[in-house]
Amino acid sequence: MSRRRELERHRHTLDETREIMNSMKTLAYMETRKLARFLDAQRSVVAHIETVAGDFLGFYPETLPQSDKLMPVYLLLGSERGFCGEFNEALLAETESHMQESGINTPRLIVTGGKLCDRLAKDPRVITFIDGANVAEEVEKTLIQIINNLTGLQARDEAMALRVFYHEPEGEGVAMKRILPPFEQPGKRVPIFSHPPLLNLQPKAFLAELIDHYLFAALHQILYVSLMAENQHRVQHLEGAVRHLEDKSADLLHRCNLLRQEEIIEEIEVILLSTDSFDNSLHKRKSWTIRESTK
Repeated sequence: MSRRRELERHRHTLDETREIMNSMKTLAYMETRKLARFLDAQRSVVAHIETVAGDFLGFYPETLPQSDKLMPVYLLLGSERGFCGEFNEALLAETESHMQESGINTPRLIVTGGKLCDRLAKDPRVITFIDGANVAEEVEKTLIQIINNLTGLQARDEAMALRVFYHEPEGEGVAMKRILPPFEQPGKRVPIFSHPPLLNLQPKAFLAELIDHYLFAALHQILYVSLMAENQHRVQHLEGAVRHLEDKSADLLHRCNLLRQEEIIEEIEVILLSTDSFDNSLHKRKSWTIRESTK
């Protein structure tokens, strides 16, 4: 009896855990649906800025800053919470692979996401740890901290090559995007229009403002993309965990039923033994009564 009750308590605990994980999976799925709406709008903003930049640089290519010595800065977008499988491990592996292929051994790392920050807590290459976003509404807070850190680096008059490592949604893996220097090389551009755009600012001042807008918009989009991928990983991971718990619960239920059957059989055997004992006792009593009456 005690063994069956122990298994039933264990199964009850597993069922409660499964319900919690199901709720977490539902919340993660809802977050991906919300992020999909935000991403559509943000991609349109980035595409518009890139179109404006293409038009501008087609006539003013000399305004794009040129530097032979760029400080390598890597922005790593990890997960803020757990239950998302090998999310951070894959990100780190891709980053290390890129560093080896490019010959960059000591880039400056800006790391976001609590789980990834914990893994790199003692890495001397990290210059800043930033909390990641749990939901879409927290993305802007993370973005502002990233921009502030980049602004601090630029304030030292150091031209930087900023690359962002992040996960793409739909299981497409880890991606790397160069944000700074911005836009593609001007030599590859062909003017779309016959006349240059009309500007209210000097070309260099206009480009500086455009780069600021692009940096903000592009990072905003990538943060949404990374958060969507994190939640998709979480949904997939939790689905596997829930299936495992369901299988475990079903196995425990089967074992409980077997133990209950054994208990019923034991109870029947006890009843039958008691009945046989009672019948034997009654038979002996009748026999003794008959012998006494014949004396």
